[in-house]
Amino acid sequence: MHIKKKIGYKNEKELLLFELSNDNNITVKITNYGATITSIVTPDCNGKLEEITCGFDNIETYFSENYLKHNPYFGATIGRCASRIDSGVFEIEGQKYRLPKNDRGNHLHGGWKGFDKKMWEATCREEDGQTYLVMKLQSSHMEEGYPGNVSVTVEFHLNNANELSILYHAGTDMVTPISLTNHTYFNLSGFAENVEHHQAIIYSDHLLELSDLGIANGTIVSLDQKDEDFRTGKAIGTTMKALEKGYDHYYLFDNNFELTKVASFFHPTSKRALDVSTTEPGMLFYTGYFISDQLSRENGDQYDKFKGFCCETHRYPNAPNLENTPKGITYPNAPYTSKTVFRFYVG
Repeated sequence: MHIKKKIGYKNEKELLLFELSNDNNITVKITNYGATITSIVTPDCNGKLEEITCGFDNIETYFSENYLKHNPYFGATIGRCASRIDSGVFEIEGQKYRLPKNDRGNHLHGGWKGFDKKMWEATCREEDGQTYLVMKLQSSHMEEGYPGNVSVTVEFHLNNANELSILYHAGTDMVTPISLTNHTYFNLSGFAENVEHHQAIIYSDHLLELSDLGIANGTIVSLDQKDEDFRTGKAIGTTMKALEKGYDHYYLFDNNFELTKVASFFHPTSKRALDVSTTEPGMLFYTGYFISDQLSRENGDQYDKFKGFCCETHRYPNAPNLENTPKGITYPNAPYTSKTVFRFYVG
């Protein structure tokens, strides 16, 4: 089931809000501004329905000075490239490209006006009685410094197995880096507490080494005997306190671009659980150190650092500056494709 609402205008284009729901009382709200997930409501072990994502009910809040100042990318579709590119510079086929330096001297999440700040064309298509929300965007050559005209499609689908699927497709007329993700922050407690007591499993043997500024240099690090090892499962807060800014780590997966379960999360009190599956070669696991306490949802959910975690499934950070990264560059004859599935349940 889906509901479509017209909620205003932005840049003379209609702002739309779509509500997807299933037979198990799960609802997902998505707006065409930034192809952004604004809300996910799921039941706990007692059937109590609560919000489990950071976001706002009033679309105007996403345009507010306060939100843009802190810029946490709540629920947004990120592009042209997720994560950071060193010094905002890369070279392809002998041509050097310079991107906006919007994060401490580096390029982050597509620049000052990435895909998260674009108005997407939105439609719904029906297939075998199922509804797919389809978002489309055209990104022009040299937009935010990136080469090539790129056509992007993102599809959202919620089924009765409680799976929210996000499918990405992008074609380009020039060789260009593309790395798309969704930036939803989850809190399975319904924001009763921060995420430290969430139990986490991440099925990864290695990390991609990142600098203090989040820049990858291509070095791969084994997780054996490392605090960042989540293979056997533990509370997020068990080792997070040893990290000044919590988790902002890129975990590597050996999935050969096949859809594979890569992580599971569980909140002991509410019994809410979340599985993450993806075709992507890695996931940036972020525990929300930079979430501002100046932001809150209209229902009273108060945000602050460590109040949400992100599972940003995407290509390697800084991919255009690293050698031999898996599909870090997209070519005109080989479109970009990706799929990530979030499955909600009570454990």
